[in-house]
Amino acid sequence: MLQDKLTNYKIILASGSPRRQQFFKELQLDVEVRLKSVDEVYPPELKGSEISDYLAQLKASAFEGSLLPNEILITSDTVVWHKGASLAKASDENEAFQMLKTLSGDWHEVITSVSFTTSEEQKTVHQITKVKLADLSDDEIWFYINTCKPFDKAGAYGIQEWIGLIAIEEIQGSYTNVVGLPTHLVYKTLIEMAS
Repeated sequence: MLQDKLTNYKIILASGSPRRQQFFKELQLDVEVRLKSVDEVYPPELKGSEISDYLAQLKASAFEGSLLPNEILITSDTVVWHKGASLAKASDENEAFQMLKTLSGDWHEVITSVSFTTSEEQKTVHQITKVKLADLSDDEIWFYINTCKPFDKAGAYGIQEWIGLIAIEEIQGSYTNVVGLPTHLVYKTLIEMAS
């Protein structure tokens, strides 16, 4: 089991996301949450998974020189990619409305990158999930924004919330990836690193 392989390691999770923290609990992995603020700016020419890979690695760079030999730092970033543009977190209600209006009735990609950094190496993996959103009325969009206040989520929605119950028509790929962590990839990568 993974827990046994990791007995000599300490996992550091650099994420304030309660969803990501919950996934590690459900994987039955003990993690220490350590947060450092990073200005999440990326070069404008990056596209799709290049953005989330870059930001996951950027978040890890804040810990450079501070990791002990037995520590594995996990940093991650989620991007919603639609029609050649990245939809990040909405800054207010109107921006959230515009994002959801754009996604309504169409397919988009949810891309989560995860970086695993030790004092010796860094490995970055990512998962792409395709999601089809139903046509949403303006009333439904405003109800969701006012009820769930999804300003901490890429693309201004959380699949595990009300909008996921009423508007997700189809998913191609990993569900946990859309929530914010491709748990099967995390598990597989940690097993490889601990072997």
